[in-house]
Amino acid sequence: MLVLTARGVARTEAIGENETNVTTFPAPPMAVERKSAERRKKMRYMMRSRSALFALLTVLAYAALATGCASSGRLNQLTAVPELLPGILAGYLPPTALPNSLALIPPPPAAGSAAFASDEEISRKGLALRGTPRWKLAIEDGDLRQAPGTFSCAVNAPVTEQETPNLYMLMRRVSTDAGRSTSGAKDYYSRPRPFMANNEPICTPGEEEPLRKNGSYPSGHAAVGWAWALILTEIAPERTDAILARGWTFGESRVICNVHWQSDVVEGRFMGASTVARLHADAAFRVDLEAAKAELAAVRAKGLKPQRDCVAEAAAMGKQ
Repeated sequence: MLVLTARGVARTEAIGENETNVTTFPAPPMAVERKSAERRKKMRYMMRSRSALFALLTVLAYAALATGCASSGRLNQLTAVPELLPGILAGYLPPTALPNSLALIPPPPAAGSAAFASDEEISRKGLALRGTPRWKLAIEDGDLRQAPGTFSCAVNAPVTEQETPNLYMLMRRVSTDAGRSTSGAKDYYSRPRPFMANNEPICTPGEEEPLRKNGSYPSGHAAVGWAWALILTEIAPERTDAILARGWTFGESRVICNVHWQSDVVEGRFMGASTVARLHADAAFRVDLEAAKAELAAVRAKGLKPQRDCVAEAAAMGKQ
């Protein structure tokens, strides 16, 4: 009699009343191949299941991390941010997400126009401030790498990497986004700067050569200063007037330094405001903004004072 077994086909023969002789024949090749295919199928299923489980666990881990960051405000948990250039941190927005200055602002005033005549008149008034405390303040405003601290009097608290690391990091990253938002129009129009037209000195002589190669319209510094002012009014709304006045002054410093026309500054502020509007759609920015709010509130609760001479600053701004 033939019997199908796990190892193949067996033939059984009765030898005695209670004994049986069993001869086993190897399974046909097709049967072996079928069983091998079933084993491979089972292995593939198990591997897919493990991969899916690993992917799910990875997603859950990242979700938990994001939730933890959002709930904690990331205080004292700053994530390292890469530098685009030495001292220049990457912003929050990729280039394709930045407001396009070339599409948003009009061309700069043409030579001989009433608007350009106004630019020239305001420039002459700015040059008259050379050597004054206002000129000195304009020099300080020119260094964007140190500039976050220029708003410390406006918020009535220190703004430093040591005392307010979250706020300091936020402002440096926003600086990159706001500044880059002006690039389209700058590159396209390549407007000559005032010192190239009037041959008068600028407040930062060491920057003259690079500035000659960089378009004047619109002002990147004005964009950054106004973006900072708008964001800081959200962080410290009770200081709105002081913060906005400082942001306005920050842009005017570029005219006094003889590196921008007034129309450059006006359109720069517009690009700064446009950048802030776009930043509010970015989740990472919103998380950092909340962390900066909590951080500044804690610093002010300690009674820590601004790191600048606020009396001298107010006098230079004509506020005293």
